[in-house]
Amino acid sequence: MDFLTKIKNFLFTLVGRSPQRVADEIQGDIHSTRFVVLDTETTGFDYEKDRILCIGAIVLQNYKIPIQESLEIYIQQEHYNQSTAQIHGILRASVLDRPYELEALQQLIDFLGDSIIVAHHTHFDITMINKALERNGLSKLKNKTLDTGLLYKKTLLNSPLLPRKDNYSLDDLADKFDISKKDRHTAMGDAYITAIAFLKIVNKLKDKKGFSLQQLFKY
Repeated sequence: MDFLTKIKNFLFTLVGRSPQRVADEIQGDIHSTRFVVLDTETTGFDYEKDRILCIGAIVLQNYKIPIQESLEIYIQQEHYNQSTAQIHGILRASVLDRPYELEALQQLIDFLGDSIIVAHHTHFDITMINKALERNGLSKLKNKTLDTGLLYKKTLLNSPLLPRKDNYSLDDLADKFDISKKDRHTAMGDAYITAIAFLKIVNKLKDKKGFSLQQLFKY
C-alpha cells in the first residue's frame, strides 16, 4: 500500500466511511447506472471567498452520452476576479440571463438526482458546490463520487521505467486519450473531456479480474 493510499484510507476511516464500506453501499451495475459528469468554472480556488460562475454537467449511461441530457448554468455572482476570467473567459456581463446561485443550485440538485458524480479532481468541484449549498441554507450533496484523476492512475503500469506523477491534469488525460481540447476551460467542455476520459479508463479497467461498479470505489 503506497503512502497516498494510506492517507486516503486514514481519512475515510476518520469520517467513518472506508473505501470498502462505500463500495458495499453501491447498488446496480455499471451498464445501468446513471453517472453525471460535471465541472465548475470558478472565480478562484478559495473555498470560502471564491464563487462558482458556471456548472457544466452531462449524463453518461450505458456507455453513451445522450447530448440532450445536459445542464449548463451560468450563475449571477457579485464576486468577480478579472485574473481568472483570462482562463475561463467568463466576463461579468457576458451572459445576460443568469440565475442567482440559489436557483442554479436547485436546478443542479434536480438534474443530479441520486446519480453517481464523476469529475476530475472531484474534491474541488464538490467542495465548491457544497460551500454554495451551505451559503444558501441547503444540505450538502450525498451523491457517491468518482475521480478520474485517481482512476487514471490505476490504469498505469507499475514500472521503474515509467515514473508516475503525483497528480495528472485533465490536459494529461486529454493528451493520453487523444481527446480534443477545443473547449478546454469551459465547464461543459471540461465535463465532456472528463466523460470521454472516464469511458476510456473504464474500458481499460474492464480487462482486470473482478471488475465491477463496486470495484471502482475501491481504487
